[in-house]
Amino acid sequence: MTELFNTFQIGALAVPSRIAMAPMTRSRTDQPGNVPNAMMADYYAQRASAGLIITEATQISPQGQGYSFTPGIHSEEQVAGWRKVTDAVHDQGGRIFLQLWHVGRMSHESFHADGKPVAPSAIAPDATVWVVDPATGKGAMVPCPMPRALALHEISSIVHDYRQAAIKAKSAGFDGVEIHAANGYLIDEFLRKPSNQRTDNYGGTVENRIRFAIEVAEAVAAEIGADRTGIRFSPFITQRGMDDPDAPATILRLAKALERIGLAYIHLAEADWDDAPATPVQFRHELRAAFSNAIIVAGGYDQAKAENIIRGGLVDIVAFGRPFIANPDLPRRYAENLPLASFDGDALFGGNARGYTTYKMWEAAS
Repeated sequence: MTELFNTFQIGALAVPSRIAMAPMTRSRTDQPGNVPNAMMADYYAQRASAGLIITEATQISPQGQGYSFTPGIHSEEQVAGWRKVTDAVHDQGGRIFLQLWHVGRMSHESFHADGKPVAPSAIAPDATVWVVDPATGKGAMVPCPMPRALALHEISSIVHDYRQAAIKAKSAGFDGVEIHAANGYLIDEFLRKPSNQRTDNYGGTVENRIRFAIEVAEAVAAEIGADRTGIRFSPFITQRGMDDPDAPATILRLAKALERIGLAYIHLAEADWDDAPATPVQFRHELRAAFSNAIIVAGGYDQAKAENIIRGGLVDIVAFGRPFIANPDLPRRYAENLPLASFDGDALFGGNARGYTTYKMWEAAS
């Protein structure tokens, strides 16, 4: 099997393989300030053999935070911290994109002065987020509160925040950025009717519901280049109050607009949820017809499944998540048919180096 090890061009970036490292929240930043640190630099540098690393989701502003200890890209301290990461990855010959994130209503009152996350409409998500109790230092999944609806003037301010985040990502040395528009976060909330019941220019019709995503994509691409900008969708999720049968058609309409902007890739989160159905082949054909640049997929893929879907011509790159946690040299293990180590599920969020940078390369593991 060789498909995974063919070179490819993602916009402006040449990559040595079709193996990407998927974005995964790990909550290891320095506090206060959610600042990336030397341990994070080690973590990403260990995995620099990926064709492309897409970082954990990174909030574009304090308002955009929804989980404890997640990194930001809105302060100079955070930019300096991320520069340590990009330098470490580039020193190992790797390539790395920063995932830009605003969680919207997927947040907790402790992150907001008025106790209210923001959303297109004041509709609770029926979901939980990971929050550390400052009294005990322990994290737990806690319910999201009722959000407040964004005022019209606030929407343009958030677009500006995305623009500034792209500028800072470029300053921090990233090869590009990925806009997080999946999994029930803010951009996804604008796209779907159950979470967007606005009656202004950002709600109602498909054209109105995709408007915010287009404005964000245009702003980000203007700063870092469309050929260094990707975007992530999850067309078929139903959890978090996001069940919208029209979502796939909405995303296809949006994909045509992103084609005109010239984004480097679309990234599909396919099986991150217990109730996620298989992505229909018809949707894959329709997406390929709507969008001519790279298509990345992630979610439950192993080596054989990844090889097969790339060979079919409807996908260009496969991103692997949890296999990369326990196997920092995952491309080598696939290339040489080496056994895969399993990861420590208790160490996914927060903590120290254990279950983060302590996984071994094959020689040491054997």
